[in-house]
Amino acid sequence: MTETSVRDIVRGLLPQARADLAELVALPSVHASPEFGEEPNRAAAHWVADAFGGAGIENIEQISTSDGSIAVVGHTPAPAGAKTVLLYSHFDVQPPGPREQWESDPFTLTSRPGPGAGAERWYGRGAADCKGNLVAHLTALRAVREATGGLPVGVRVIVEGSEEGGGEGLDDLIAQRPDLAHADLILIADTGNVAVGRPTLTTSLRGVASVRVELTTGRSDLHSGQFGGAAPDALAALIALLATLRDERGNTTIDGLDTSARWAGEPYDEAAFRADAALVDGTEILGSGLIGDQLWARPAVTVIGLDAPATATAAAAIAPRAAALLNLRVPPGTDPRAAGDLLVAHLKAHTPWGAHVDAEVESTGEPFAADTTGPGYDALRAALTEAYDGAEVVTSGQGGSIPLCTRLRKAAPSAEIALLGVEEPLCRIHAPNESVDPRELERTALAEAILLTSL
Repeated sequence: MTETSVRDIVRGLLPQARADLAELVALPSVHASPEFGEEPNRAAAHWVADAFGGAGIENIEQISTSDGSIAVVGHTPAPAGAKTVLLYSHFDVQPPGPREQWESDPFTLTSRPGPGAGAERWYGRGAADCKGNLVAHLTALRAVREATGGLPVGVRVIVEGSEEGGGEGLDDLIAQRPDLAHADLILIADTGNVAVGRPTLTTSLRGVASVRVELTTGRSDLHSGQFGGAAPDALAALIALLATLRDERGNTTIDGLDTSARWAGEPYDEAAFRADAALVDGTEILGSGLIGDQLWARPAVTVIGLDAPATATAAAAIAPRAAALLNLRVPPGTDPRAAGDLLVAHLKAHTPWGAHVDAEVESTGEPFAADTTGPGYDALRAALTEAYDGAEVVTSGQGGSIPLCTRLRKAAPSAEIALLGVEEPLCRIHAPNESVDPRELERTALAEAILLTSL
């Protein structure tokens, strides 16, 4: 089979890929969602099982996991002497968020021009993260079978249903059944390219620690006119405490946590970052290092939630209690539990005005650094270069966390683990108006198809 013929086959499969994605996007498969319930998740798991079964994957199972999600697994054994490749993705999605911020229904796949050059994009929740990646896997398998009459390598499939909710169910399942991960090369389709048309392998993932902090200064709300100025304000105390987590340049400043590392991979252009991050004109980029340092090599703490009176209903009162949820991302080489403990210690040491403080690490996820020196990576880079018309493959970090990578490494220590996918900055994953560029879906599927045949 020639690369030209598989390219033509993949292109011919794009209408089916779009139809597949439309069916998946129509299912609001938000894990443990009180709004949507469990039926969309069950329906998505059934859809995934049927689709991969139809694409040549044998021994399909739908397994209920410890967190209530369903994992779909399958395995077509390798022909004698052939390698085995594991394909991973997930069918659960983030909640849609404010509906009024969507330009089309989040659960109806909608085609319209995108930003920049105005190329067509497909909009909908999960269009990129991660149902678009899932459909790229399916399209690649269908193309290989059409081109060769079967699967020339062994293929394992793992598709989970709670990645956006932490993925504890699949973590536990892999710990109980490490055989599900036994492969020579593991392709995790849950990342993507630094820009449209620039083939990228993600080689570094941050770990994460979630920390909750609560301050208490009194037993009751107090009239701000009668007591304000002498009685301590828990909300003001919390604001002062949170301000100690960054310096005037925006660098993270947690006592005992190193923030001096440098990123050695693909740099992130400032103009591109401003556009990708949709920054308001005049807003400064944080940190004293390069953008890549801040995103991929250094810890970063973010306040992701506050328990405080809403402005619309606030009374003229001193709050006796206030709380925040902090999200601490750490680079490979940093233990997220130890980093979380340092954050807790910092919060307790810097709480002002004698306020009572309660802080604890609620959850953690491990960072990941890929070994890119093996033969699987060589074949994958070659396949990506072919699929992207000779473009050089670059490496990048990702600020997000995929703790499953560490679990897979433990279950299959000899396997090469590679992260790629259809996502790129214009996708706006996790935000309103999430979308995918169909050219990225096509090229990702083509690269996988070339890889599966070349192995």
